[in-house]
Amino acid sequence: MELQDSLIEIISLSGDVKKKFLEAVKYAKKGEAEKAEEIYEKADDQLINAHLKQTELIKQEANGEKIESSLMLTHAQDHLMTAILLRDMAKEFMDLYSRLENE
Repeated sequence: MELQDSLIEIISLSGDVKKKFLEAVKYAKKGEAEKAEEIYEKADDQLINAHLKQTELIKQEANGEKIESSLMLTHAQDHLMTAILLRDMAKEFMDLYSRLENE
């Protein structure tokens, strides 16, 4: 797979994942913890796929294949890192809403 195709896939997966993590938080806020968890898990699985794409690129570079730095590479990394951060924050918010629901 060409570099550009991998980067587009990382961007696409990461963007979708971010949307799903925010959706999970919205369900948690409405007290629908099971639905929130279901969406969160699906998003987390997609995030793993995006991260594996990134890992493939890192392995290629580690094996001596030149990976050219580009705006698209930076954009893909930015989307992926933001998705990872949002995953962690979504879980914290879901836990918080669950705690508030049970008080």
